[in-house]
Amino acid sequence: MSGVLYIVPTPIGNLQDITERARAVLSAVGVIAAEDTRQCRKLLGLLGVPAPTLIAVHEHNERDQAPALLARLQAGEDIALVSDAGTPQVSDPGHVLLRTLWETPTERRPRVVPLPGPSAASTLLSACPIPLTDYVFAGFLPAKGKTRRAAIEALLARPAATLLFESVHRITQLLDDIAALAPDRLLFIGRELTKLHESLLYGTAPECKHQLTARDAVRGEFALVVAGSGEERDVGAATALLDVLLEELPPAQAARLTARATGASKRALYQQALARKPDQESE
Repeated sequence: MSGVLYIVPTPIGNLQDITERARAVLSAVGVIAAEDTRQCRKLLGLLGVPAPTLIAVHEHNERDQAPALLARLQAGEDIALVSDAGTPQVSDPGHVLLRTLWETPTERRPRVVPLPGPSAASTLLSACPIPLTDYVFAGFLPAKGKTRRAAIEALLARPAATLLFESVHRITQLLDDIAALAPDRLLFIGRELTKLHESLLYGTAPECKHQLTARDAVRGEFALVVAGSGEERDVGAATALLDVLLEELPPAQAARLTARATGASKRALYQQALARKPDQESE
């Protein structure tokens, strides 16, 4: 009998998010294939789980490790696949190993058992105010150059929302790029999800950048949803009304009346109003 490859999500920040099933699997398997064995050993220590054999499986060696792991599974060993945090394959290693298994003839293919659990993607989506009847997961954008610019233009052209991850080093530039191309497009941003300094931001790119810089919060790990191309028209109308009201009214009142008239987020409008009238006293 072949062994089982368990796909085991691990906490993305809060240790209490480990599931009882994940803990049981990590306690029972003889081998853990880990993106970073040091991180995995630390996690197992915090969970009180004795460390079995740990094998490093990451983007630089996964192709070489896959045949050996397949052989272990075919010999009857159970293996747990884990990434540094969250769910393997969601912008983490695991694809090469799993493709190797699924392309193995059925009679010699080990069983694959995916476990549900923590993921920055599903965590952000569960709280998102942007319509998600249809969305695209883009992972990390290209780091720089024309390919990055083309990727941003492509996601802004999509009718569906886009979920992506971004590093602390590029989040501000991403907001600037979106602001330049689609200043009225709505975004929902999660920073340091499940961690001590978790924060959620909602608004246009200029508004979200203002919120981040005002809080001195341009740090940590970011996940964000960018609304589809059809979601900016109402925001543009709300912004136009807000600008008119700000000529006569203070930010709080202008935001309140605009939200009542358009159905747009009062909080996002208020942040936008403060950005336009930074000298006005906040609520």
